[in-house]
Amino acid sequence: MGRKILTGLVTVPGIRSFPVYRGEGGYMSVEKALCEMTPIDIIKEVTKSGLRGRGGAGFPTGLKWSFLDRKPDKPHYLVCNADESEPGTFKDRFLMENMPHLLIEGLIISSFALGANTCYIYVRGEFKYIIGLLNKAIREAYENKFLGENILGTGYSLDIFVHPGAGAYICGEETALLESLKGKRGNPRIKPPFPAYKGLYDCPTVVNNVETIATVGPIIIMGGEEYASIGKGKSTGTKLISACGNINNPGVYEIELGLPVEDFIYSQEYCGGIRDGKRLKAVVAGGSSVPVLPADLILSTPQGQKRLITFESMQEGGFDSGTMLGSGGFIVYNEDQCMVRNTWNFTRFYRHESCGQCSPCREGTGWMEKVLYRIEHGKGKVSDIDLLVSVANKIEGNTICPLGDAAAWPVASAIRHFRHEFEYHIEHPEICNRMDHGKLIEQPAASIKYR
Repeated sequence: MGRKILTGLVTVPGIRSFPVYRGEGGYMSVEKALCEMTPIDIIKEVTKSGLRGRGGAGFPTGLKWSFLDRKPDKPHYLVCNADESEPGTFKDRFLMENMPHLLIEGLIISSFALGANTCYIYVRGEFKYIIGLLNKAIREAYENKFLGENILGTGYSLDIFVHPGAGAYICGEETALLESLKGKRGNPRIKPPFPAYKGLYDCPTVVNNVETIATVGPIIIMGGEEYASIGKGKSTGTKLISACGNINNPGVYEIELGLPVEDFIYSQEYCGGIRDGKRLKAVVAGGSSVPVLPADLILSTPQGQKRLITFESMQEGGFDSGTMLGSGGFIVYNEDQCMVRNTWNFTRFYRHESCGQCSPCREGTGWMEKVLYRIEHGKGKVSDIDLLVSVANKIEGNTICPLGDAAAWPVASAIRHFRHEFEYHIEHPEICNRMDHGKLIEQPAASIKYR
């Protein structure tokens, strides 16, 4: 059993409420940070911990905080990115629903470290139930003097506000989020200037993911060095993984980084293996925006070693035979899944969610969706496969924000690893009326290793 730094108290009855959370040691990290440490001390501990952003990019958190423009002529802001809209990802929702005070605790410490007196939680608008839970927890924190004026008599003051989004995936990108928070259309903007210098209301701003901020409190309690001793290499600590698809035990799991992918999928402690005794076909390991990998490549690296759940191991082999950990949304496909249908489904999502600001993304996602629709519905041509690759290559790297890349990578990787399925669809259009046509397509025996 790995250490449960974030989820160890989830099963405690009433843990959402302040009295129970406080009784289990809640807000002790706030007392330590505000009464015994300076903002610089906190940043040093977070840097020492090796904590990396848990929203997808994996950028070192302490380093990101150090970029903040600390000139006193403008207010500083901390914004929590709770706009969790990535298909296959639901771990932030789990944290906010079950441990709202853990998030608030992290927000208080992080805001103090950054010199911010105002903090916003930008939450996905569809999470109405969770918005109520967050507001209730915030009220409890105010009532118990952990928010508001002169917290713990330290002279430090902080206000936290929950701001619901309007259901736009693009607002998961930090500059689009900040534009939306200001009341504008949620369009990403070119960087630089970076939010650390010119963010919310043109003031220095740090934007961090829910899981990232929730980890700050435990780091202050245990110390950066102890946190860094968990995990593997530069992938320190624990990570929440959202697991779904054709597995026996879908859910949210906290793992120590460095756990082999094979153990995560097949262990009864986690996913419990493939449902109905089917074979593993492929995995999307980091939410829908990362390359899909077939069974042999997700279980082992090109060097024949076990693939580990770390930022580095997932990337081994580059995009030819690797992927990204991303937001940790594991979508597991069994042998019956149709790669063409699933790729088309992803592309429909990205076409719908493109803000339309950049023509490669605005036009390219629409073209990919149309071509994939054609192939999936028995009207494809052999030339369509290379056309899809060409369009994906022209989108990648040519847009203001990463949504274009997120749309292109699943298409390019699906064709790279499962080209035979696309060809089979085109050569046998009659199968496209069958709901289970994925299992009709034979996988080359040499390309897959099964447990």
